[in-house]
Amino acid sequence: MNGRILVGDHDGVYVLRFEGDVRVTLCGSFDHYLEVMLQDRGLTSVMVDLTQAVAIDSTSLGVLAKLSLGLQAKCQQVPMLVCDVPDILRILNNMGFDDVFSIVDENYSGKQNLAELPQATDFDEAEMRQRVIAAHQVLMGLNARNAATFKDLVSALEAENEASNSRLTGS
Repeated sequence: MNGRILVGDHDGVYVLRFEGDVRVTLCGSFDHYLEVMLQDRGLTSVMVDLTQAVAIDSTSLGVLAKLSLGLQAKCQQVPMLVCDVPDILRILNNMGFDDVFSIVDENYSGKQNLAELPQATDFDEAEMRQRVIAAHQVLMGLNARNAATFKDLVSALEAENEASNSRLTGS
């Protein structure tokens, strides 16, 4: 099942619903939406609904962690994350999301009017790789286990970035 992200807001309360298999291909537009959302002067709280997700990759989790840290810095508020999917809950807890989200592990049937976040297609490979690196660096900052888990991946992606930049500049 392809994934999608639905978004909406009302009076400063933002709702994000992840459905299906949410992968790195959605992260560019999600990361951009997050940046715009955190600039909203009326932002008061965020609720993330993962009850319809079947899988979520580490890049998407990194952007979610970035969301939480940004909201805490801006509003001194911990976002709520609703998830009743046992496999995803286990991943969230193993990665330390219970430290940066208020996790509710029950079914949620919100009736908000949400719009599908379009998949960004205007990111080039280097920009997308940089977003993946940034998302994983956020995860690494959550705890030592994540730092050890993603260290090699981030190092490999950074080396790939350097090689790509060297080819472009001819150095």
